[in-house]
Amino acid sequence: MASNSSFDISTGADLQEVDNAVNQALKEIQQRYDFKGTHCTIEFDREKAVIRLHADDEFRMRSLLDVLNGRLIKRGVPARNLTTGDFEPATGTSVRCTVTLTQGIESDIAKRITRALKDNKEFRKVTASIQGDEIRVSSPSKDELQAVIAFLRAGDYGIELKFGNFRS
Repeated sequence: MASNSSFDISTGADLQEVDNAVNQALKEIQQRYDFKGTHCTIEFDREKAVIRLHADDEFRMRSLLDVLNGRLIKRGVPARNLTTGDFEPATGTSVRCTVTLTQGIESDIAKRITRALKDNKEFRKVTASIQGDEIRVSSPSKDELQAVIAFLRAGDYGIELKFGNFRS
């Protein structure tokens, strides 16, 4: 009897790298000439995986978002897992915005992924099960699992997929 090999599909950003990117963005804002004398702030809430931005006006908010996105990308945070909210007016002309980090596979996306694997006729022996915010894929053939990874990388699910915890 052949034993099943498996791997997990997950998503998320390293929160320490996000924290580092926010600190680098704050340093850059303090040094840039176009931000001198303004009240632009970036706050990172680690527990909720939310970055809150506050700027004097929409133009500075867009600049603030550009600086933050540049730092996040340089630190290896997947840009597909960032959801930028709408600009909310605050007091006077100031503007607020929240950037949400996707830290787990949502149930509707997980269902789409498992449905895509079940509908594909090439993967007859592959089983996919949703386990919380991860998906476990198992099969008796390691080659089939590698084909599943290639298939999922080619698809667009709106988030950055990570493949790990490979077990034989």
